[in-house]
Amino acid sequence: MTESSLNAFKGTIAQERKLKDVIAKHKDMPGALLPVLQEAQGIYGYLPIEVQQMVADGLEISLSEVYGVATFYSQFSLTPKGEHRISVCLGTACYVKGADKILAAIEEKLGIKSGECTPDGLFSIDSCRCVGACGLAPVMMVDDEVYGKMTVDQVDKILDKYIKRGGK
Repeated sequence: MTESSLNAFKGTIAQERKLKDVIAKHKDMPGALLPVLQEAQGIYGYLPIEVQQMVADGLEISLSEVYGVATFYSQFSLTPKGEHRISVCLGTACYVKGADKILAAIEEKLGIKSGECTPDGLFSIDSCRCVGACGLAPVMMVDDEVYGKMTVDQVDKILDKYIKRGGK
């Protein structure tokens, strides 16, 4: 099963209307693409190819130009993010203390890889280079909550807390 089949685009008519309003508001402004993509991501939570195509059509520019900007800036995401965003620090201090094993345990438990979202939309996983908590290495974050001095054995208990809670 591919990631695209797990996370098929589920845009609504209301979201599409909002995006068309955003495009109309910016269409004749120089440099409109960046603010349109920022607002589009705010509407959809990410920038799937379907949204990029709507932006390209609305601004009368090529899809490759939209894609180029969307992939150049790290603020944009081309994949959906879960209600709970998991981030595992893979900076030097965390990596040396086993952060790669923490990430592998999370991926195994959730059945997805870093950069992906669970089919139910509850979790997404990303790795990062440093969260500035080297003294707590290895570090994992779920939303804004920091878990330091992580071990593989703690992963299930922490994630189960969020699973039992369900959506936000």
